[in-house]
Amino acid sequence: MSAGSLARRYAKALMQLGEEQKNYEKVGQELRHLAKAMATSAELATTLSNPVFPRDDRRKVLEALLLKIGASVTVKNFSLLLLDRERVSAIPAISRELDVMIDERVGRIAAEVTSATLLNPSQEADIRKQLEKLSGKKVDMKVAQNPELLGGVVAKLGDVVYDGSLRTQLQQIRDSLAG
Repeated sequence: MSAGSLARRYAKALMQLGEEQKNYEKVGQELRHLAKAMATSAELATTLSNPVFPRDDRRKVLEALLLKIGASVTVKNFSLLLLDRERVSAIPAISRELDVMIDERVGRIAAEVTSATLLNPSQEADIRKQLEKLSGKKVDMKVAQNPELLGGVVAKLGDVVYDGSLRTQLQQIRDSLAG
């Protein structure tokens, strides 16, 4: 079974539990914290997922981490199940899949907006409004700055990229003149 389908299957089960308990967003947030901890500490990820370490020791580490992030019983039991099945290393992928399912359920989509200069709040609001109009969903927008764009904005909405940067427009002009 591929890693993607494994993560999707576990995420779907966790989403169903969250829906039954009416706390799927909280479950997603807790799993996201756990995945982030594993992503930021290679030592932690290795310790939790390497069967060379005794399972009881890995369980203690995982339980301490779950306590620290304030995980619910659902996320705790889910994480311990993954440990018992030697699938703890799949937590980051499961978290990503779960986030996609939650976003779909609540009608939200992630967007990354990059501009040449810092955007003011009014510009951010206008861009968010346009992206919401394009997608028909609530936009969770992250904004970054990249002076190499020269001017304009590049917006990535889900898997679609809208490139309104001056750099790209100049490249298109150069390509049309050369061709």
